[in-house]
Amino acid sequence: MKILYHHRVASKDGQNVHIDEIVNALRGLGHEVLVVAPASSSEQEFGSSTGWVDRLKANLPKAIYEMLEMGYSVLAYARLKKAIMAFRPDAIYERYNLFLFSGMWAKKRFDLPFLLEINAPIAEERGKYDGIAMPGVARWAQHHVWRNADYALPVTHVLARTVKEAGVRNEKIVVIPNGINEDHFRHAPDTEKAKSRLNLEGRLVLGFTGFVRSWHGLDRVINWMSRQERRDLHLLVVGDGPAREELENLSKNLGINDQVTFTGIVQREDIPDLVAAFDVALQPAVVDYASPLKLFEYLAMGRSIIAPRMENLLEVLEDGKNAMMFDPSDSEGMENALTLVCSDPELRSRLGQAAKQTITEKGFTWRANAARIVELFEKLKQ
Repeated sequence: MKILYHHRVASKDGQNVHIDEIVNALRGLGHEVLVVAPASSSEQEFGSSTGWVDRLKANLPKAIYEMLEMGYSVLAYARLKKAIMAFRPDAIYERYNLFLFSGMWAKKRFDLPFLLEINAPIAEERGKYDGIAMPGVARWAQHHVWRNADYALPVTHVLARTVKEAGVRNEKIVVIPNGINEDHFRHAPDTEKAKSRLNLEGRLVLGFTGFVRSWHGLDRVINWMSRQERRDLHLLVVGDGPAREELENLSKNLGINDQVTFTGIVQREDIPDLVAAFDVALQPAVVDYASPLKLFEYLAMGRSIIAPRMENLLEVLEDGKNAMMFDPSDSEGMENALTLVCSDPELRSRLGQAAKQTITEKGFTWRANAARIVELFEKLKQ
């Protein structure tokens, strides 16, 4: 099958992980994939963003920026049209973005099956965190594109409810969560060797991966560590982010800065070697509709996971079996989970073994996701 993959992601971050893995998995299944996207997205280092886009967003009035986003759809459609004429795809797969109509237009113009991957309700998300000048237009645009997909593919059942509320028929909604590339994690070192490389021998390592924001709650982890009599605890943060300076200052003020390490931004290929050093993997907080990439990586590496008992995470985790979960409304919930897991090596081992089995048992791999995508395309062709 010939598949045209379209997206508007210009930054090189976790979004690109999803894009690259799906594309590679589709190709690994023997399908031909042509990616149509902003040229800069394939040329950057991991963790970087497109500077001129960020500057436009920061300096232009929001209404002007939003109109430029809609205008981009015209340019993107011209690119899609040219690609379709040359490539002659059997289907279009698009990663949803706000004010992006071009994939939908191409579907209608060329009568091609159109699958839409939905990772977030971006109109609501941007309205909450960045502000939107035209909220009514944003909601209309979002719902219009969702409803015109042959299949909408939200990453969680929680997000699927939002998609359904937008008017998408239930039979057109298929939940496909994130996953992992098993080959990427196959050759990771054992825990002791990974710790040795980081000079963390003899430490009980609490680990977190990703872009660090204040709402992630790592300040609670640092405060909890400072109250423990044991001094072998170590927090390893694999990544960077706006909360880093605040967290480093907190650990210094509490006198445990030697127990906290930030790696800064690391390349994707280095993630398994670093996660291998974790004894306890942390998912302290999460957006309520998200399918966190880090969670699947923790599972693949067989780490003992601590996470909030939230509906979207319960689609993947089972409390007490493959993770220790806590009530996010309990002000001491995470701290009590940390105390329990860190004091019980047998519990950590049991949780870790069950975590690794979850990937196989539930098929949380990019290859399995790609197979489901192809199956949906084949169904539309019948």
